[in-house]
Amino acid sequence: MRNLPARNAAFTGRDSLLVHLRQALASDQRVAVQALYGRSGVGKTQLAIEYAHRFAGEYELVWWITAEDPALISDQLAALAARTGTAPAGTPPAEAAELLLGELGTMSRWLLVFDNAEDPDALAPFLPGGPGHVLITSRNPHWHTHALPLDVDTLPRTESVALLRTRGAVLDERDADHLAGVLDDLPLALAQAAALLTRGLSAADLTAELARSMAEVMAKGRPAGYPVSLAAQVRLTSSRLAADHPGAAAVLAALALLAPEPFPLTACAGHLPDQTSPVLSEALASRLRAGSVVEAIARHSLARTQNGTVQLHRLTQAVLADQLTPSQREQAARDAEALLTAATPDNASDPVVWPVWQVLLPHLLAVDPASLTTPVGRGSMRGACWYLMDRGQPHPARERLQRLYDTWLQQLGPDHYDTLAAANALARAYADTQDHERAHALAEDTLQRGRRLHGDDDSDTLASARNLAVRLRALGRNEEALALDEKTLKTHRRVSGVEHPHTLLTASGLAVQLAAMGRVEEAVELAEETLEVQRRVLGSEYPLTLLTASNLAVWWAAVGRVGEAVVLGQDTLERRRRVLGAEHPDTLNTAYNQAIRLADVGRVEEALALGENTLERRRRVLGAEHPDTLDAVGLLEWLKWQEAEGETF
Repeated sequence: MRNLPARNAAFTGRDSLLVHLRQALASDQRVAVQALYGRSGVGKTQLAIEYAHRFAGEYELVWWITAEDPALISDQLAALAARTGTAPAGTPPAEAAELLLGELGTMSRWLLVFDNAEDPDALAPFLPGGPGHVLITSRNPHWHTHALPLDVDTLPRTESVALLRTRGAVLDERDADHLAGVLDDLPLALAQAAALLTRGLSAADLTAELARSMAEVMAKGRPAGYPVSLAAQVRLTSSRLAADHPGAAAVLAALALLAPEPFPLTACAGHLPDQTSPVLSEALASRLRAGSVVEAIARHSLARTQNGTVQLHRLTQAVLADQLTPSQREQAARDAEALLTAATPDNASDPVVWPVWQVLLPHLLAVDPASLTTPVGRGSMRGACWYLMDRGQPHPARERLQRLYDTWLQQLGPDHYDTLAAANALARAYADTQDHERAHALAEDTLQRGRRLHGDDDSDTLASARNLAVRLRALGRNEEALALDEKTLKTHRRVSGVEHPHTLLTASGLAVQLAAMGRVEEAVELAEETLEVQRRVLGSEYPLTLLTASNLAVWWAAVGRVGEAVVLGQDTLERRRRVLGAEHPDTLNTAYNQAIRLADVGRVEEALALGENTLERRRRVLGAEHPDTLDAVGLLEWLKWQEAEGETF
């Protein structure tokens, strides 16, 4: 006896999951309850239908129950009770259902499927005992009390490709693989695509349409075996979430405008700025409330949740963003900016918070600079670019900063704080990509504007002066750079104090300038003094501390203190590898200099090994024609000659 939905002739793959499911259900003599959970469109219902048909011969009774509305379950169980003769015709549904559950408790070889059940506690009274099997499909993952949950994820790529071809579409491996990736290997999306590929669209046409409007494509048609399209399913589920938990719906609307990557939602709790919508502010007022938001999102399977993070899938994100009205999108953009500013750490140069920046980076880069409405939001965006530069990725930082600067120059004007701050960062990006003339021109303009607007003693003006000195030094204009550095350091000491991080940064820069002009003894004296304070105030592994230490090792060697230079250089190299990473440009600079020092003391084999490693990494990170890479080529040739001659420096 059975009432199963029709079997899907196009069902593809899932063999290992079906075997696992069968083994799990058949492994116990008591009633076995399995809950298949996962996001919309992942194929939970299709998997349950295929299981019921494939193993129908193992059961005497198989009954399908639509369980989305718990109030309708009793009627369906009563119909089964009447079919089996367990309850006489006309028995009230609740009584008939109770009689049926009691009868099933004495029987074996039966399977009940509760499709699309969302509330475990509401379904619990309808779960029978006895040595039968129960299969549940649900978006809700929280079934541990009543069933063994089984996560139904997207398809393996080979099965995705097979599903795309089920309707006869002719696809080469490259096109099929690309389409499957664009569609996140999601069965419902793949089934819709397979149908479209048989209606006159080529793989190239479909790829172009998905790039133009994924939400529109995913609204087209309903594949056989599925009740609605993916877009319709997402819209239906998001509407239910909005009714169940408006704050969670506001979170998803905001995340729909960010990247399809994990977002640290609970970290924002209690830190949201004023422009946040009232519903979102209330929902994330504390970590406890934020936890309820995460739980509601997980219950509706609209996103992946883990350890306080929420990750929208790309297809879901496209549909959610597409359904926003203009006013809703405007508020969602403000909420997205609020979430980003709440999660952004204070200092992009501090390695302690770099893991946080790494998580936030894709979201910050997904935001349109013109949509940002607050200084803190624009500051978060600049911080992301600064983080990229500190991690040795100046080219993507430059591209983004150019867009920020151009946008804010037009939107806010040349004298606005955020425009000037973007200019300072962009000048660094120019310099880090060897565009020194352009870096100098922008830095000089920024300093002039800062002096006119805020005066010489303003902290931002002093930062601009320090930056301009660096740009002058890169152009070989050493006398101008020295005069500006000396003036800036004097002002910093008077205004900020001798131990302020900005004062210490300026002092470190002045030491570099002194050494560049041949005044190495003075550079050593200033660097030693600065390094001592930096270690005490900032810590021994702070990037600016390591910069000073790396430079001091070079200057110690230059004044004959080679043994001390080797020790300090090795310590700094190890710390930079640990803090910045082995391929950061600053780490490679220290390695380059350390190879020279090792050769100085006759350790040519070690110097050669370090030189080879440095050249290999510089080629990979900076490119074969970068000046630093070419320097490493020259050093390695010289070291090889030294090895052959058995000589040292």
